[in-house]
Amino acid sequence: MFKGSIVAIVTPFKDNKIDEKSLCDLIEWHISEGTNGIVPCGTTGESSTLDYDEHYRVIEITVKTVNGRIPVIAGTGANSTDETIMITKRAKEMGADGALLVTPYYNKPTQEGLYQHYKKVAETVDIPIILYNVPSRTGVNLLPFTVARLAEIKNIIGIKEATGDMKQVSEIIRLCGDAFTVLSGDDFTTLTLLALGGKGVISVSANVSPKDVSRMCRAWEDGNVEEARRIHFKLEPLNHAMFIETNPIPVKTALSMMGKIEEEFRLPLCPMSKANREKLRETLINYGLL
Repeated sequence: MFKGSIVAIVTPFKDNKIDEKSLCDLIEWHISEGTNGIVPCGTTGESSTLDYDEHYRVIEITVKTVNGRIPVIAGTGANSTDETIMITKRAKEMGADGALLVTPYYNKPTQEGLYQHYKKVAETVDIPIILYNVPSRTGVNLLPFTVARLAEIKNIIGIKEATGDMKQVSEIIRLCGDAFTVLSGDDFTTLTLLALGGKGVISVSANVSPKDVSRMCRAWEDGNVEEARRIHFKLEPLNHAMFIETNPIPVKTALSMMGKIEEEFRLPLCPMSKANREKLRETLINYGLL
C-alpha cells in the first residue's frame, strides 16, 4: 500500500493559525501531480509546534480531502509511549491508513526501550505502523537488529530510514526481507535505496516538485533505470536546496515563492537568511519552478 512518492506535507499557517484552504489546495495539487501518499504532521509539517487540537485537525483535513484516493500516513510519534498511543488512536479514528512513529526523542532510550515502545503501541492500536529513524533530530539510532525484531510484529510494516547510511539500510532490508517496506527519509538517497530493494520515499522535495519525484519512483518500478537516473540528477540541486537551512524553512519558503502558501513559520523556526533565500530562488528558477 505504501510505496512510491509519499509527500511529507507542510502545514501552511496564516496569522498563526492553520491555513486550511491552502492545505486542501496543496493536497489536491499533489493528487493531480501523481503523488502516491501523504504524511501530515511529520517533521516537515512542523508537528512539534502544533497543539493537540491542531495536530488532529491537520490529520482530519487531510483524510477528508484525500477521500480514499491515496494513502494517508499520519505522523503520531512522541517521546512518551502513552502520548504516542493517544495520538495514534485518534489518527485511526479519523480514518488514517497508517501511522508514522518517530523514535522517542530527547530521553534517548536503549534498543530494548525502543523495542518495548513500538511493541506497546502496535499491540494497543491496530493500524499499520511505519517506524521513523532520524538520529540527527532524535539523538537515538534505531539499529537494524531492533528493526528486524519489530518487523515480526504483524502491524509494524515498514520504516522511514533517514540516517543517510546505505550500509544500515542494506542491513535492514537483508534482515527483514522484501515484505517489509523500507522508505527513504532523505531525498538524495531515494534512488540508491530503491536499488537496494526499498519501496519509495517520504519526501520533502515532493512538496515543490511532486511530479518529478513520483515519476522517478515509477520509472524505477517499471525497470526504466536510465529515466530514473535522469530524474534523480535533475532533482539533486533541489534536494540540496531543501536543506540549506533547517527543514521545513526552505521548503515553505519555496512554496511561498511559488504562490502556494503564505511564508509563515512557528517559532523557534524563522525566515531564511537573505543569502540563502537568493540561493533558493536561483535553484527554483533554474529548475523551472519560478
